Amino acid sequence: MGFIADSLGRIQPSATIAVSSKARELKAAGRDVIGLGAGEPDFDTPDNIKQAAIEAINRGETKYTAVDGIPELKAAIAAKFKRENGLDYTPAQCFVAPGGKPIIFNAMLATLNPGDEVIIPAPYWVSYPDIVLLAGGNPVIIDTTLEDNFKLSPDALEAAITPKTKWIIFNSPSNPTGAAYTRDEIKTLTDVLMRHEQVWMLTDDMYEHLVYDDFEFTTPAQVEPGLLPRTLTMNGVSKAYAMTGWRIGYCAAPEELIGAMRKLQSQSTSNPTSISQWAAVEALNGPQDFIAERADVFRERRNLVVSMLNQATGIDCPTPEGAFYVYPSCEGCIGKTSAGGKKIENDNDFATILLEEEGVAVVPGVAFGLSPFFRISYATSTENLDEACRRIQRFCGSLT
Repeated sequence: MGFIADSLGRIQPSATIAVSSKARELKAAGRDVIGLGAGEPDFDTPDNIKQAAIEAINRGETKYTAVDGIPELKAAIAAKFKRENGLDYTPAQCFVAPGGKPIIFNAMLATLNPGDEVIIPAPYWVSYPDIVLLAGGNPVIIDTTLEDNFKLSPDALEAAITPKTKWIIFNSPSNPTGAAYTRDEIKTLTDVLMRHEQVWMLTDDMYEHLVYDDFEFTTPAQVEPGLLPRTLTMNGVSKAYAMTGWRIGYCAAPEELIGAMRKLQSQSTSNPTSISQWAAVEALNGPQDFIAERADVFRERRNLVVSMLNQATGIDCPTPEGAFYVYPSCEGCIGKTSAGGKKIENDNDFATILLEEEGVAVVPGVAFGLSPFFRISYATSTENLDEACRRIQRFCGSLT
């Protein structure tokens, strides 16, 4: 019997982190590499948020805090949900973790028993199925299509629900596609869930503020208040406030679930970093005007990338409503041979050979559960994006 736990054999390392690491290695070796794999804004954390952290250090806010967050941050979270989403949560129903990922871990580990099913639309953020597997549950993957803008249909949701279904994980705007559901589209899904009282919804709203072209963001419990007693509404400061390294995710849910998650976190990470929590208080309570300004920059980058990719032979790139990703199809490149003489059999080959021959790092769609696609993050400079897209055009144009 091996020393490493069998449970680790059920999961894979994060593909997005692996791509970023490979790009860094090649850069360190002197290669000219443009990395489009990282899911983090290239903007810096705003100065007022940094200053709040510095002041917290100077005040001595460097001790342990309550396991699930300081009262000031939980109050700011409750105020945010009321102000921006029309959701009535008390601070006691709010929870803070060292990032969004631990929230999903806590929720799944606290609720799943062996054999419980969790519905996950594909393409999905790479960590969802692995977290469910580690928690002892069974991921039930529902494929979406490019033709449907990668959105889950109510009929497909209805068909996937069984007596064993415990959760659905819902992400809008989506990582990796950028697809965002309208209020009416969400309502068709919540109508299905209202007929199945055993199914809870974990809604990942991390990209809430990164929506474009007058798109109006809504979250499921806002669309269907009847779902509030079995919804975990998750968000964080990483994307909108450019605070990925600060590691603060937050959520709100019924107190019974929050209590179970608190119990679990008390035996794992304990409290999130005290200084980061005070920075997050300022993020949520402070000026918000820069968010729209940065979203405008992301929108311009999106338009550039979509336009240039659709000019590449064999690539079909839809225009996403939000986040900072595009998820183009590379189906027109499958079966062809690169200028370097390598055959492209699938999207993993496409990404690998593109990196080797043109120095552009993208994440293959297989990592997100739906092929033949690839993900590009446009959270980098316009100059980088322009050059990367030119290289992709050249690469695709040279295929035979």
